[in-house]
Amino acid sequence: MIAGLSLPDENDCHVLAAAIKINANIIVTNNLKDFPEDYLSTFGLIAKSADDFIADIIDLNHAKAIEAFRKLVLNRRNPDLDEYEVLDNLRKNGLVNSANYLHSLL
Repeated sequence: MIAGLSLPDENDCHVLAAAIKINANIIVTNNLKDFPEDYLSTFGLIAKSADDFIADIIDLNHAKAIEAFRKLVLNRRNPDLDEYEVLDNLRKNGLVNSANYLHSLL
């Protein structure tokens, strides 16, 4: 199956093959340029960045998202960080929309 796929970076074809094989709807990647929207749509797929995917998950259930975030903060060790420091770390690691969304819900 991999040999029959065509992506800008042929080293990503295994990701697409796996998504097709399991009937996935979304490929979560921060390498969006190598997963063209028009080509993925022929397989019934879309690609989303990790940040957009997580923000979508937050949107599904605000209460559960905040509960999970607070558990993450409580279990954060070495060093201990408060909610706002964890949000800042998320932003620094490319999860800007997700961190901002969570921040708005606190």
